[in-house]
Amino acid sequence: SVEMTSETTELNLEALDQLLEDERQALLKGFLESLADMLPGKEALIDALGTAVPPDAPALKVLDGKVRRNQLLLDGAMEGIREVAGRMAELRRLRNGLETYGSDGRKHNVDVRTEHTLERRA
Repeated sequence: SVEMTSETTELNLEALDQLLEDERQALLKGFLESLADMLPGKEALIDALGTAVPPDAPALKVLDGKVRRNQLLLDGAMEGIREVAGRMAELRRLRNGLETYGSDGRKHNVDVRTEHTLERRA
């Protein structure tokens, strides 16, 4: 019945609203692994609402704003992860020393750790 459908739609809107709030909290706290657990439910609710609610409904506009807000937080989190990964790779390179090629075309390993120690003493 129409009554049941609108009630289900209302419940779905509330569930998606709560899920987006949980997602925001997870992003703010850095609980990125829990985002993957939320994704299937979020997609199912969005699909269900997409067929039941007119695209210009006020409730959808509010939820769309929350989705966009979370997307910005997620983009920021991903950028932070990329920066940390880049720094870790740089540290590994420094810890392992640098490989260079000499004028003879052969690889030479420069132990950076020794150079840093000498610089500090100077």
